[in-house]
Amino acid sequence: MDTNLDCPYCGRAVTISQERRSMHMQSMDIPNREGNLRFAVEFQICPNKDCRRPTLDFTLYRAQMPGIRSGSTMLKRRLLPDGAHKILPEYVPTAIRQDYEEACRIRELSPKASATLSRRCLQGAIRDFWNVRPGRLVDEISQIEERVSAEVWEAIQAVRKIGNIGAHMESDINVIVDVDPGEAELLTALVENLIEDWYVTRAERQARMNAVKDAAATKEAARKGESVRPEANDS
Repeated sequence: MDTNLDCPYCGRAVTISQERRSMHMQSMDIPNREGNLRFAVEFQICPNKDCRRPTLDFTLYRAQMPGIRSGSTMLKRRLLPDGAHKILPEYVPTAIRQDYEEACRIRELSPKASATLSRRCLQGAIRDFWNVRPGRLVDEISQIEERVSAEVWEAIQAVRKIGNIGAHMESDINVIVDVDPGEAELLTALVENLIEDWYVTRAERQARMNAVKDAAATKEAARKGESVRPEANDS
């Protein structure tokens, strides 16, 4: 059966056919306190001819019955690319890419730390893309309030607030506010969206503008060439 995948390398939504997908399932037959355990390893190749890079996923789950692939998932990891992160274009500043990738890698291990890195990644993007006056993140965000949609601005505020939980201890150290892996994943997904909307959209727009200018230059050169040829023939 064909499956759908948002390729983490090229960013395209692709359909993976059977010949580009391999699945291996194995029961864990040794008795243990967790019950009937099985794992699955899935290997897929992006069909985009300019990509064709592999993804590798590992899933461990409790089977409801021996030999049946159903039940609750205990662990799920993307092994390739490392950390289940998208491959960001190289024109995104290195520091931003590194913070984003690390935030993805540690989402399950330390959601608080992941949220803090998403917050730092957001701050780096705001400073670089919008060229704001450096200061506290809350003040930097306020500088772009009129330049982004209300929806984006509210989401950015959410990244700041959740990231603050990891970055700052409560005044009462006995008050524990956790960030769960699902929330950390939402933050990294938002960072991906902002990078797409800001950096990728700008790069694609510039590429289109350059293509138009190149086409105009080619036409102009051809026009001049046509006007020169008759003069050459007359001589």
